[in-house]
Amino acid sequence: MSSATLCMLPLADLSARIRQRSLSPVELAEAHLARIEQFDDELHCYLTVTAERARSDARRAEEEIARGAWRGPLHGIPIALKDLFDTAGLRTTAGSRVLRERVPTRDAAVVERLAAAGAVLLGKLTLHEFAMGSPRLDDFFPPARNPWDLNRIPGGSSSGSAVALATGLCAGSLGSDTGGSIRHPAAHCAIVGLKPTYGLVSRRGATVLSWTLDHVGPMARTVEDAAIILQAIAGYDPADPASARAAIPDYRAALHGAISGVRIGVPRAYVEATPGLEPEVLAAFDAALEVLRQRGAEVRDVTLPMAEHAEAILLTILLSEAIAYHAPWLRARRHEYGQGFSVRLLPGLFFTAADYVQAQRGRRLLCRGMEELMTEVDLIATPTMPRTAPTFAEEAAASPIPRSPFTRLFNITGQPSISVPGGLGRHGLPVGLMLSGRAFDEPTVLRVAASYERATEWHCRVPPLLT
Repeated sequence: MSSATLCMLPLADLSARIRQRSLSPVELAEAHLARIEQFDDELHCYLTVTAERARSDARRAEEEIARGAWRGPLHGIPIALKDLFDTAGLRTTAGSRVLRERVPTRDAAVVERLAAAGAVLLGKLTLHEFAMGSPRLDDFFPPARNPWDLNRIPGGSSSGSAVALATGLCAGSLGSDTGGSIRHPAAHCAIVGLKPTYGLVSRRGATVLSWTLDHVGPMARTVEDAAIILQAIAGYDPADPASARAAIPDYRAALHGAISGVRIGVPRAYVEATPGLEPEVLAAFDAALEVLRQRGAEVRDVTLPMAEHAEAILLTILLSEAIAYHAPWLRARRHEYGQGFSVRLLPGLFFTAADYVQAQRGRRLLCRGMEELMTEVDLIATPTMPRTAPTFAEEAAASPIPRSPFTRLFNITGQPSISVPGGLGRHGLPVGLMLSGRAFDEPTVLRVAASYERATEWHCRVPPLLT
């Protein structure tokens, strides 16, 4: 098997080969390091490559597995991390010149859990500055490029994670999601991105954007791979004030059940009224719904409660909390922020305490309405993004910068939400299907997403760069 084919295999397949000892973790790490060297000068998805660390991790994994000490499906698997997760002794920049020399002394909680699972660390990945900035070609750290078209953005803020997965430069990754930052790049790069329920995965050691909206979750090439990563990182952490004492089921075991009778709500009027919705995206979404019907799901139209207020609620909360976090640096080092981040952050200076309180009141009403809706349906389906990936020039010229109205709803409510490859749209660019469920009901979200994935081949498509 060629190294190119090896690096594009699903994580679950690689894991099985490693456990059977037909694949060496050292061989797998070297294949990924060679691929990074081959492609990353074009893609810019790595900020730091930890080659010697990866080789050391891989040797340790190989020795442990040889003596029968297999730790689980991530043992010996090459992963890479969005560069806002603290890594002890390794630079963690959050994609900003402000933190360009920062070296943490302790790993983030999720990094500790991946290490305990035996994962091999390839390096730290590019992101939009502080998980919110808009990518610009003259940024201090060059932005990652979409492998489906290098002139287009890959989505963000977990941009490097999506690009690395789409091109085989890692086998699994983590992202953070405050308004869609896992699911946006998943849709634009044709990978899987899961935002778990708020509190299911610890955020201790992840650079803050918004304390009450930030989520941490897996990014992968398949739904099964995402379930494997979630299994390793989910669980209570007393060091994260938002961490939930929730039972952790076997997420992988949940993937293979039938979806007959699962009730899927479609906010049809809301989707079709979205500004900038591309006809090709709507067509792909309708085709995806038909696949779910054929698999036995009950698909019905629903009305989303207070959805028209979601943008105002989210932006008021997000920017108010971000301003509070960045206040010391804004006073002392404002000139070091990039323009793409500054233009998005600084409007938060004009929100008052009253604005923030009212936004939180609106959030509670929206959450209550969503809880009532979720007694009538099991999942809500929408496109992930209303449009395919814009060019860097289009993104820079847009004012305000367009974002998805669909993803942010589920940051406000904290519900689990997954994006899976759902077709090709304008210019042959990827389109995402998003499925969102009840709090802590990741098994249903994953089961339906996996059923859709088995019935389609969109997750098997590779970017033109690789053909």
